[in-house]
Amino acid sequence: MTWFGAVEFESRKTFEGLPDPERPDDKWHLAMFGLEAWLVQFPSRPIFVSDNPAYDWQWINYHFWHTLGRNPFGHSARRISDFYAGLCNNFYKTQEWKRLRVTKHDHNPVNDAMGNVEAFERLLAGAR
Repeated sequence: MTWFGAVEFESRKTFEGLPDPERPDDKWHLAMFGLEAWLVQFPSRPIFVSDNPAYDWQWINYHFWHTLGRNPFGHSARRISDFYAGLCNNFYKTQEWKRLRVTKHDHNPVNDAMGNVEAFERLLAGAR
């Protein structure tokens, strides 16, 4: 992962992390300090929610611990697909929630994170 995005659920404020390829020694250091500084503006404890934390979480967790010696998200992440499957009472129903995204999933990490936030909000409001 060389580019990541985050969206705060309530405010919809965004963060874009793009480690500097011109400074290989510092590329993650500055991005992770930036993300941590961005997170502290929000009053509640940050919770990492993703459509694929098995991939996304591994990168963010590793780079927080490797560069800062801590991870403001703690030690775990949550998967939207599992939340959706629970709402549907069907362990295997994990993909249909993606149709609830408003922002197109185009692999721009900020857009993808925004679409996930939008879908998650619609799930909380009762959409299935």
